[in-house]
Amino acid sequence: MTVPFANIPQQVRVPLFYAEMDNSRANGAVSGVRRALAIGQKLVGGTAAVNVPVIVSTVAQAIAFFGRGSQLARMVKAYRDNDNFGELWCIPVAEGTSSVAATGTVTAVGTATSTGVIALYIAGQRIQVPVLLGDTAAVVAASIVTAITANTDLPVTAAAAAGVVTLTAKWKGLTGNDITMVDSFAGSAGSEALPGGITLSYSGATLASGAVNPALAPVISAMGDEEYDFIFHPFTDSTSLDTIGAELNDTTGRWSWSRQLYGHVYTALRGSLGALVTAGGLRNDQHHTIAAIDVDCPNPSWEYAAAYAARNAVFLNADPARTVQTGVLTGLLVPRAGKRFLFAERQSLLNYGVATSYVSGGILRVERAITTYQKNAFNQADDSYLDSETLQLSAYVLRRLRSIITSKYPRHKLANDGTRFAAGSAIITPAVARGEIVADYAKMEFQGYVENSAMFAANLIVERNATDPNRLDVLFTPDYINNLRVFAVLNQFRLQY
Repeated sequence: MTVPFANIPQQVRVPLFYAEMDNSRANGAVSGVRRALAIGQKLVGGTAAVNVPVIVSTVAQAIAFFGRGSQLARMVKAYRDNDNFGELWCIPVAEGTSSVAATGTVTAVGTATSTGVIALYIAGQRIQVPVLLGDTAAVVAASIVTAITANTDLPVTAAAAAGVVTLTAKWKGLTGNDITMVDSFAGSAGSEALPGGITLSYSGATLASGAVNPALAPVISAMGDEEYDFIFHPFTDSTSLDTIGAELNDTTGRWSWSRQLYGHVYTALRGSLGALVTAGGLRNDQHHTIAAIDVDCPNPSWEYAAAYAARNAVFLNADPARTVQTGVLTGLLVPRAGKRFLFAERQSLLNYGVATSYVSGGILRVERAITTYQKNAFNQADDSYLDSETLQLSAYVLRRLRSIITSKYPRHKLANDGTRFAAGSAIITPAVARGEIVADYAKMEFQGYVENSAMFAANLIVERNATDPNRLDVLFTPDYINNLRVFAVLNQFRLQY
């Protein structure tokens, strides 16, 4: 019998018609839904269980699950501002038992000589505080507390005493130290200025004294063997980065031969050029992208990371081979002119494994989403994993090959090339496998994912294993398509030809 029936037995005698289904030649999918995963802290009032993945479609759901003003709810808001379509899962994290909440102060001084409105920005969110003629510093401070309390989506609580407003992060841990405080950010162009007679001073540009991030081992366990392609989180301490990095590694992690889950991680870090260069130099992980935040950007790191991941997700879901540069980071405030990283500074960041953004046309955009990978095992410069898009395309190509083999040849017998068997038999040979791979590579070249089909075919090796007759070994050498990142022009002009 040459027709490879899987279920209809040869011995059936009862007449007449029988049919079985076989979808092995119908599968056109490369993989399932490419999910995003947010990891962040929840508040006690949130209904979601900690360390348990939950799918989140809307910001309203996130508020109910994680608490209004929580880190994770605000991360979902920042993500959805940039990707309102993709599937998003969240793993809420509880604060550590020894964690400490970040705090900061806003001090009002003077008596208002005119009526006006204070534009106070907390974590990048504008709070409008009305001020009346004759208001004292104590009254202004009380008005600030009232305005903050009314804005329940803010990540802080507030209390006032003798003209001093004390802000406290709603959760405990190091990440609260990135909650920014500033007034009149939009300046005269946005009609923002302090009312006459009133000045505000701050304990710092951000809250401070937050300590001890939660342990992430339970989060890693909660991830299980589910595929998450775009993972983003707010934790930039070395312990947290190492924990997440271990889950993604090529030996036993999500990129290992035995798990094949893949995925890429995004986070963000605020600091001076020197601080960011130092931080980047300490990492060497191709599965992690750390985006630099200009010190003047009021949005906290977790919202920056969420927006950065979302923009990458939107572009790479549309085309896993195409660069994410120029992607708009919707919802993030643009750092002011003169307070942004300069060209030379961004070049330095990219040389030390830190991803960059830039401002164009008054809009904050992704510039280059590189990874932190910089050196090989001998501590020599290595740019093979420079761009995160390389990893995303690798996952796409490998999943595509896996889909073909597992769909078309799930229960086939293996024979040598040259074996004579009936057409339609459930038998595969090295030559047949080679033909499948070469044919799909040509399709991928036409679709713009790879190039140099002829060279690929010449270098492809498909052979039976020397000691295991049930195993095919493949040397797969794709030539990934590249992206236009530099267009260099020598303007060798003439005054007359």
